Amino acid sequence: MRQTVGRWALAVTLLDLALKTIPLGADRVLVPGLLALRQVGNHGVAFGLMQGLSVLVLPLTALLVLLGGLWLQKQAMGRFEAMAYGLLLGGAVGNLVDRLVHGFVTDYLELVFVRFAVFNLADAALTLGAALLIVFYLIPQRRPAHAHSDKNRLR
Repeated sequence: MRQTVGRWALAVTLLDLALKTIPLGADRVLVPGLLALRQVGNHGVAFGLMQGLSVLVLPLTALLVLLGGLWLQKQAMGRFEAMAYGLLLGGAVGNLVDRLVHGFVTDYLELVFVRFAVFNLADAALTLGAALLIVFYLIPQRRPAHAHSDKNRLR
């Protein structure tokens, strides 16, 4: 499943970085009442937190991506988990590369129906990956009957 994680991570990273290179022009509404384009540079982290602490954000992000990647290599997981972790890793890498190249993360999507932070594809992938993992770990998994048989024999 490591290949699945890697494929999802690579796809998200490349698509995110490609979208960040497209000149957007003036701010404009894409879907009335729903979504607008508004390009901003985020020098902080999620939701604009930690503004002005770029000197800490970059090395911490790099360390988390590295440790997360190493941890994922040792995990056994199914396809659904691998996709979710790939979304998380790809989003983190996309924003990390943006920080390395520009010193900030380029955000460009704004939900117009609610006052919320401007975000990008990497942020959306991080959020979706986290939500999928929450759902995965909260819903009891169906296990093969024999998976519990050894435990039952010991009683």
